[in-house]
Amino acid sequence: MKIIADSAIPFLQGVLEPWAEVRYLPGSEIAPEEVRDADALLIRTRTRCDERLLGGSRVRLIATATIGFDHIDTAWCAAHGIRVCTAAGCNARGVLQWAGAVLAHLARTQGWQPAGRTLGVVGVGHVGSLVKEYAETWGFRVLCCDPPREAREHCGFLPLEEVARQADILTFHTPLDDTTRRMAGDALFARMKPGAVILNSSRGEVVDGAALLRSGLACVLDVWEHEPAIDRRLLARTLLATPHIAGYSEQGKANATAMSVDTLARFFGLPLAGWYPPQAAPSTPRPISWQELCTTIGGAFDIEAQSRSLKARPEDFEPMRDHYRYRREYF
Repeated sequence: MKIIADSAIPFLQGVLEPWAEVRYLPGSEIAPEEVRDADALLIRTRTRCDERLLGGSRVRLIATATIGFDHIDTAWCAAHGIRVCTAAGCNARGVLQWAGAVLAHLARTQGWQPAGRTLGVVGVGHVGSLVKEYAETWGFRVLCCDPPREAREHCGFLPLEEVARQADILTFHTPLDDTTRRMAGDALFARMKPGAVILNSSRGEVVDGAALLRSGLACVLDVWEHEPAIDRRLLARTLLATPHIAGYSEQGKANATAMSVDTLARFFGLPLAGWYPPQAAPSTPRPISWQELCTTIGGAFDIEAQSRSLKARPEDFEPMRDHYRYRREYF
């Protein structure tokens, strides 16, 4: 059996080799000639999986060590008998930590307390649910928008336009698909309060960058249209900017690799079900007060230093991402 794996997936080397030939490549360099005789791919977002890459190959399984799958042509894969599995939920607490760091920074620099702010959460899945839960305990008034969940569950979520109208801070945690691509654009921004802040740690294309520039609204961005290229004008406008590392916790990365290995193990009958990287300690979720968050988050995740680095060297977006020192989850 032959497996092609993204060389930036951590904790993976040596795990599959007893049962398979594994070839490690940078995600952007995984090419048709490499995958032609491969049985499975282990990838991240930098590998576009479509007919161009997979046509004529013997690939039967794609495991992406990411929560999203917009880099995979799932319809083409389904039509050609290729199973696609994600690591949904793997890094939810890492993104929660990013959101907590942003909120603590904004409160300190803008001079407010959570009880005086309305937080709008767009997308209430693995990440958004955690952001909602913790933000409510911190004292924020939280309004949520998730049309698919509302249609299924009738849980009282509001339309996007209404959440945007009331929100002081609007944070996006949606997948990228035809319904969410550029869902935040001119029309939405025109409804928002002049002093509102946009947060995006989902996918860059969820927010129309040009429209965000036109709006004059403040923003904090972890993801960008056309990554790894960044619109320098938008970068200059951000209150904080990070290079798509919101979910880059040690535990989030370990979870993603473990879920991908488990997928391979179950699909090919390998004795690796339940494997977890011995180098990483699983997280121990716990409540954390607003006061403790503000006191401790800087030591766990210096988001201001990360932002300064990206603003000083935006051309290093990809190296910063690939060589990021994973932070530990502590709540």
